[in-house]
Amino acid sequence: MNPYVLSATPCGSSSGSAISVAANLAAMTLGTETDGSILCPSHFNSVVGIKATLGLTSRAGVVPISPRQDSVGPICRTVSDAVEVLDVIVGFDHRDEATRTTSKYIPRGGYKQFLNANGLKGKRLGIVRNPYFMFENGSVFPQVFEHHFHTLSKEVVASPVRTLSDVIAFNNKFSHLEKIKEYGPDSFLQAEATNGINKKTLLKLARLSQNGFVKLMKEHKLDALVTPGSDISSVLAIGGFPGISVPAGYYSKGIPFGICFGGLKGSQPKLIEIAYSFEQATKIRKPPSFKP
Repeated sequence: MNPYVLSATPCGSSSGSAISVAANLAAMTLGTETDGSILCPSHFNSVVGIKATLGLTSRAGVVPISPRQDSVGPICRTVSDAVEVLDVIVGFDHRDEATRTTSKYIPRGGYKQFLNANGLKGKRLGIVRNPYFMFENGSVFPQVFEHHFHTLSKEVVASPVRTLSDVIAFNNKFSHLEKIKEYGPDSFLQAEATNGINKKTLLKLARLSQNGFVKLMKEHKLDALVTPGSDISSVLAIGGFPGISVPAGYYSKGIPFGICFGGLKGSQPKLIEIAYSFEQATKIRKPPSFKP
């Protein structure tokens, strides 16, 4: 349940991590994201979630969905808390080959040095109004985000589970606890029936990122792309790009929503500066109300 409004959605598959932090049951948690499972729960539970560049954090021990998109990241109440955790979990891990090449992005001295309250100064931010900022009549978003645009323009235990078939067997054995009847095993069964993603599809996804998000960022010399909520999660997921979700406001009933800053691979330092500066300038987050 969403701790702000119990009847509202908490979103994504890492919602437990976001809920526990938002409800003050934990100081920090980790989430896993394939497409939106860190950014979306952070957006709906008024917490900070960092989806790192693919391979910056090890996925060893994480049940895989897509090795080319899976990412582990911190979910905390503040940007500084999330960055403290990020500093601990980044780095090379021989159990995850993706960390070998991505570790080159880790700055000497870690990420805490980029917690700069003036981090927005001099940054170029991209705002794609269509489709990301096309809202329904009566939505609180237009007024809230226009205000935010003004702000932005200013300155472990070992598991025997090793394969997808192991996961399927585990779910079948504990079907009641895993709520198989409610949620179903279809995605796992469909994935198990394949031989993995083919090269033609991989090339299409690579071209989509290169000719879309990368081209946009480079042509306009942007430091980050700004979107409401977690609308950009699929774009970031396909290319393995990083993103940070920060609390941005509340609907009239008290349901939270966030703002997301996404960037190119290895751009965590800039995104942290932007996210921290925005957080310090707005100080929007408030404790949950546990309304029905």
